[in-house]
Amino acid sequence: MSKSVHALYGDEQLLMKAAKELVAKGVHVADVFSPFPIHGLDSIIGIKKTRLAIVSFMFGVMGTTLALVGMWYFMVYDWSGINVGGKPNFHLYENLPAFIPITFEFTILCASHGMAMTYFLRNWTFPGVTAINPDPRTTDDKFLMIIDESGFGENSDSDIRDVINGSGGVLELTEKDAE
Repeated sequence: MSKSVHALYGDEQLLMKAAKELVAKGVHVADVFSPFPIHGLDSIIGIKKTRLAIVSFMFGVMGTTLALVGMWYFMVYDWSGINVGGKPNFHLYENLPAFIPITFEFTILCASHGMAMTYFLRNWTFPGVTAINPDPRTTDDKFLMIIDESGFGENSDSDIRDVINGSGGVLELTEKDAE
């Protein structure tokens, strides 16, 4: 059974300062819980950029394709004899200017819904799942930094505690057994 050090802060700038000092000493910060995103923290603690932008683009391309294929099928292929508002119904390119708003809206619809589902599945936070949060105060106004014993590197427990206490602003410093 391994142990971890939990440092609770009241200010995100102090947490970032402590994280920089710990990483400079060769300590691996396992995770940080905060009530809002802390810009710049990812690069400090070594979290890689996500590929969510690529996935979003793919959902958008899927939405655009589905919209154009659907409109071609409905307006050109299946019901070409129906005159709607005087629009020619023999080719897709003749109707394309009228299809742009619908294509745009369907692209946004598919990208946003696809990203919401991807986010929920990727982070395992869809409805009905119990949240994994070591301290409920991090959903309000506190910031929690977790350092696993395996990430101490060449540093002892007291070295890490000294860096955390020296960073100022630490509200609580506890040691927990990891499960």
